[in-house]
Amino acid sequence: MIQSLRGMNDILESQRFEYFIEVATKIAKNYGFSYIETPLLEETALFKRSVGESSDIVGKEMYQFIDKGENDVCLRPEGTAGVVRAFVQSKFDKAGGTYKFFYHGPMFRYERPQKGRLREFHQFGVESFGEGSVYEDATMIMMIADIFNALGIGYRLKLNSLGDSNCMPQYRESLVSFLDECIEEICEDCQRRKSTNPIRVLDCKSEKCQTLYVNAPKLLNNLCSVCNDDFENLKKILTSNNINFEIDNHLVRGLDYYSKTAFEFVSDNIGAQSAIAGGGRYDRLVEFLDGKATPAVGFAIGIERLLELITMPETVRDGYYFGAMDDEAVELVISLAQAKRKTEKATVSYKSRNLKTHLKNADKANAQYCAIIGENEFKENKIWVKNLDEKTEQIIPISEI
Repeated sequence: MIQSLRGMNDILESQRFEYFIEVATKIAKNYGFSYIETPLLEETALFKRSVGESSDIVGKEMYQFIDKGENDVCLRPEGTAGVVRAFVQSKFDKAGGTYKFFYHGPMFRYERPQKGRLREFHQFGVESFGEGSVYEDATMIMMIADIFNALGIGYRLKLNSLGDSNCMPQYRESLVSFLDECIEEICEDCQRRKSTNPIRVLDCKSEKCQTLYVNAPKLLNNLCSVCNDDFENLKKILTSNNINFEIDNHLVRGLDYYSKTAFEFVSDNIGAQSAIAGGGRYDRLVEFLDGKATPAVGFAIGIERLLELITMPETVRDGYYFGAMDDEAVELVISLAQAKRKTEKATVSYKSRNLKTHLKNADKANAQYCAIIGENEFKENKIWVKNLDEKTEQIIPISEI
């Protein structure tokens, strides 16, 4: 039997999945964001230049190959780079102003599948361009909080600041000096990162490394006045809007393009892979991808990780179920169902069945009304209708249905 590829799962909890998309989409639109969809397949260079060659995504996890046209391409491992590419390609960076997008769809990373970590997974993401104010950073966080609150998902919010081009070089030097002192004790990945992007060592998953990094220089102690003021203002905005948070000095996110604000939402109810959303500011990325320097900030939510955490609303019956108890009436109920679908939900049975079976099927379909034509109703051009909520029934002319 042919089975799905390892780490690429079928979505069988479709109601939960659809409900998440519905809720997140509504909230994103309430915040003034518009839908964007980018290709699953992009040039590999897009992710090497944006995500960064020092990241595990580029170094180890991309589904990369040479296509029939000898192009070096890969399946997108994350969503931000593609949206930025579309933003620059459409010359929005030259036009100026603000642009706000949301998207959802599959991402691909070749890594060891485990609970909460798949090779094909889905994200809901938001990207905002042209707004450099820390209020937009806070807005991203408040939007995620609104989504999780609407879905009944508990969370903890972690915050950090990664500084900018003014304060990061100084911090990098002090961090490298610290790493030189313990170079023999840190893992091979951290030894490599020390030369490519030292700040990434703070994100190491090795317990031994994390124990050593307790004494590493702190990012927040090395911020310039502008970055420090922004971070203090961010904390004030969140506090005044009743958003609780904790400071995590080792939060750097897994991608090279972040600067200033970095944040992560975590859940204590899904095991080791506890991050359910994350993002931050990436003011340099548009310029990295040959666009005009444009401030930007965004986030992504991992959908599969939180499906089991969603509190589903109480099921409400809606629409009609049409059935026939006589073969001659089958075509008529099909026509009635087709007409009803122009205004509301309608399901139909293609076979004549007894009333008990039709009622059972209507209940399975979660219909509010069960509409049945029997032999007598067919002769009299009438239809029997039962309201399954109110348990009332009546026989009416077909013209009234």
